[in-house]
Amino acid sequence: MSTHVISNTGVMLGRSIRHVTRSMDTVITVTIMPIAFMLLFRYVFGGAIQAGTANYTNYLMPGIALIAIASGISYTGFRLFNDMQSGIFERFHSMPIARSSVLWGHVLTSVVSNAISVVVIFAVGLLMGFRTSAGVLAWLAVAAILTLFTLSLTWVAMIAGLAASSTDGATAFSYPLVFLPFLSSAFVPTATMPGPVRAFAENQPVTSIVNAIRALFEQQPVGSDIWIALGWCVGILVVAYAFAMRVYRRKIA
Repeated sequence: MSTHVISNTGVMLGRSIRHVTRSMDTVITVTIMPIAFMLLFRYVFGGAIQAGTANYTNYLMPGIALIAIASGISYTGFRLFNDMQSGIFERFHSMPIARSSVLWGHVLTSVVSNAISVVVIFAVGLLMGFRTSAGVLAWLAVAAILTLFTLSLTWVAMIAGLAASSTDGATAFSYPLVFLPFLSSAFVPTATMPGPVRAFAENQPVTSIVNAIRALFEQQPVGSDIWIALGWCVGILVVAYAFAMRVYRRKIA
């Protein structure tokens, strides 16, 4: 990325961040649902679920964080769609700025706003009994995985925001992503699931990501899960980025 592009992206990021801070209700909304799920599973269903751990809150945290991110990226698609409809993109393109910076501004805003949501959720988790002896390196690894996951889903949101014909279309894509953790090891061990469901759960990205984060928090060997998790995230990121840029070029042609 050239200095020109970085500078332009910084300006676009500042613009998007200001929009988010003026409507903090979006950040609050994103955190409410995952926290509600955490409370529900911890205090209502937790006693009936055999997760093989004494601290079920610890077991829940990785999946809850992924739900928060999947929920948060829907607002990225919504904000991008609104920009497309308002005509502001045409104004930007008439200026001497890097065209890719417009999208990167939204992408980085998504990373920042979702990071805030995840921090809030972990703070609530601490109040509910989440504990870990993970060191600084393990926490940095968790942060890197969550950031990469956010980036990959955000570029999926870019496709929806660019291609949608309505606000519902710009946000509806996130609904299956929000509920994907329910068909994974996020809430119960996959070994307890029926055969076909177990096969799907063990071979979808959320399970490997959750397992890797959980192992890092427990200071256990991550095994192949971390490489599978990174492979999924990088693969989705590369494909989504390529499609998003293709749709973007068609839009501005």
